[in-house]
Amino acid sequence: MGQCIVEPPISWLMTAALSRPKLISLAAGFTDNASLPVTETRTLLDSILHSNKTGQPALQYGSTAGDSKLRQLTAEHLQKLDGKRGKNYATGRTLITGGSQQLLYMTLEALCDTGDIILVEDPTYFVFLSILQSRSLRARGVRLERDGLDLAHLEKVLERLKKSGQLRRVKALYLVSYFQNPTGVTTSFKKKSAALKLLKKFERAAGHPIYLLEDAAYRELRFTGQDVPSALAAGGAAERVIYTGTYTKPFATGARVGFGILPEPLFTAVKRIKGNHDFGTSNLLQQLVARALATEIYDRHVVRLQKRYAQKARVMKSALEKHFPAAIEWWESEGGLYFWARLPKEISAGVKSKVFSTALKNDVLYVPGELCYADDPSRAKPDNEMRISFGSASEENIRKGIARLGKVLEKFV
Repeated sequence: MGQCIVEPPISWLMTAALSRPKLISLAAGFTDNASLPVTETRTLLDSILHSNKTGQPALQYGSTAGDSKLRQLTAEHLQKLDGKRGKNYATGRTLITGGSQQLLYMTLEALCDTGDIILVEDPTYFVFLSILQSRSLRARGVRLERDGLDLAHLEKVLERLKKSGQLRRVKALYLVSYFQNPTGVTTSFKKKSAALKLLKKFERAAGHPIYLLEDAAYRELRFTGQDVPSALAAGGAAERVIYTGTYTKPFATGARVGFGILPEPLFTAVKRIKGNHDFGTSNLLQQLVARALATEIYDRHVVRLQKRYAQKARVMKSALEKHFPAAIEWWESEGGLYFWARLPKEISAGVKSKVFSTALKNDVLYVPGELCYADDPSRAKPDNEMRISFGSASEENIRKGIARLGKVLEKFV
């Protein structure tokens, strides 16, 4: 298994961003450095460590499932976001992890055997594709529309797998459902519910449950429009929902505290795997996040962060309108960290393209869209797209970076 693991693309993208001081990175999805809650975090840590009574437990090992108070607050937080209550949000189903990435990895470890199939959006989060590759799992892409998954294509893919005898290998459908990485698309609640019904329809032929793995890492980074309920709000169908979220993106990326809500028997299986990983997420960081949630410091920070990203998105949109050639289509999002741009089909923007190498020579970096497509034999990978992030760059560098990238694109479009 270890020989199958290759360096994920995110590693060299992050290395390039950190090792070349003149490079403007519009690639790696770092969060906004200036908005990290240093003062608030210092206050919270002081309140935890001011006495042995609170400090010593925080500096001791915790439980594998996570701090009971943080699990309770997390379940309540999700109920508030969804406007729903019920067993789907039970504290007993809630697992605290070292970021949402760990939850994704452990879930696949519990759910899948070598050669199993995970259905993914086309395109999808390229780090998730690296996780699949590292575990010798296969992906099959389902086309993405502006309001989420193409349901007709999902059914077509499931039917094709059924006819080929491969449906029994399908274990889950993976959705980045809010301000999707990479496209910025948000999946409507109607489509989530319909996707669950389709998966249920094919379960008998598969011979086992087919889960919907909902990755909601960007959910709280909404800066316009109305929130969309998670798939957990879909009543009884939510028995097939694995929900993963994080406090990393909306609070402090360095804290690396995430969470999952899982049905049984997956919850127990994943908890046991986590026990083998690390005995439990950092107890001190859990106490930090729990106090932030309990004191409303978290909620106040999220509001500030949403305003900050709204401003940065406006800056990027203005720069795109000014500098990108008219032949390039780009998608605007209501939240998150990304814009998705599409060049004319005949022009490659991939890793080995002249567009990408010329951009690097001009000290600007983007994520080639081809990295976000699964290795799916049913279609060729598009290579004329790019993901552009406004997350970590300053407003000045957003303007400069888009101007540089626009000049590069003018040579090819």
